[in-house]
Amino acid sequence: MSRIKNLGVDQYLHENMTWQRTLDFYLQENAFLKTRLSHVLDNDTDKDFIAKAEYFQNGFIHNDECMKDLQTDIALSQRMIKEIMDGRSQDENKVFQKHKKLRNEVGYFEKNFANLRNEFNQYLASLL
Repeated sequence: MSRIKNLGVDQYLHENMTWQRTLDFYLQENAFLKTRLSHVLDNDTDKDFIAKAEYFQNGFIHNDECMKDLQTDIALSQRMIKEIMDGRSQDENKVFQKHKKLRNEVGYFEKNFANLRNEFNQYLASLL
């Protein structure tokens, strides 16, 4: 494998590991948000708030499902990249196309997660 190709494969592997750490953070953050929602629900039983709380809870559950899917895809991508590094696979274009798609999916998830978290925090602040 050429030196430049090695650097590219190393970069893809590094990016995958970064995504794993990022998702680990988001899993913790999402758990915190669900706990926060639970605490607020313990103190507020207004019907309007309960409806809004259901909306946020559904969003947090959706985030968990997305993160699980992303973790599976990242693990698969890492295996495919390691196969290239070990010389067990020559299908680099397929691997790199999947990696680019995964990069877009992670970016999309991060934006949606941040939007929901900000919406939740702003809603709670508006209740003060």
